[in-house]
Amino acid sequence: MRTETTVSAGSLVYETERLVTGWHHHDLHQLKCPLEGVAEVETAGGRYLIPSQQAIWIPAGVEHNTTLRGVRTASVFFDPAMMPAEARDRVRILPASPVLREMIVYALRWPIARTATDERADAYFSALAVVVEDGLDDAQPLLLPASDDPLVAAIIAYTEDHLATVTADDVHTALNISERTLRRRFRDATGTTWRSFVVRARLTRAMAELARPGATVIDVAASVGFGSPSSFNRAFRAFTGHTPADYRRRALNRSTAGPPPAPTAPAQRP
Repeated sequence: MRTETTVSAGSLVYETERLVTGWHHHDLHQLKCPLEGVAEVETAGGRYLIPSQQAIWIPAGVEHNTTLRGVRTASVFFDPAMMPAEARDRVRILPASPVLREMIVYALRWPIARTATDERADAYFSALAVVVEDGLDDAQPLLLPASDDPLVAAIIAYTEDHLATVTADDVHTALNISERTLRRRFRDATGTTWRSFVVRARLTRAMAELARPGATVIDVAASVGFGSPSSFNRAFRAFTGHTPADYRRRALNRSTAGPPPAPTAPAQRP
């Protein structure tokens, strides 16, 4: 998708109860940051859940499908010439540091749909590009696998639908496959074991749930399948570098910030 504009960088704020964009791409780099809620982005390589403590970098030309459910997001688009060549190689998840987050919100003063720019906007987006470039070095491995193999896709779907209680025996029974088939087909298609996928899926889901107001840490631990708060705390800290309570506190502090300024032009597809 080509954004009809003469500017080299700009922003977009989007708020919706539910939207599935369908597969599309941009010829500008995109940095998407949820201000409230959790966004989901699927690419050929897998799926990403992005809570408000994270931002996703989508290089120009990368086909992706975005799902938004009760989400308010802010995106910044950059002409590829503004970023180094290595920024084009892959989708990445960045920590939404306070500096990066505030700069994204401030950038909403200059929508991507505007037809003219000025020196102040150009200088601001050049500075933001430097901050983003630094953040790309801290990209986090929050990718969940996807597969074109119908059986493996069914295994993934069943596992995620029953994440709190799922066992290998449940998968064998539901899909009428043997343990050996589950183990071999899943590893061949995704490069990881089914059991490793379950742990990663539970922790990624927990990150998303902790970023929502309401549920306690104990509630989240149980909802994603951890039998005790202590085991959840250890696994979550090893995965993210933060305790669940600290992660939740940071996420909720950010998501309850005041609303960003509204764009002055119609919203485009996210």
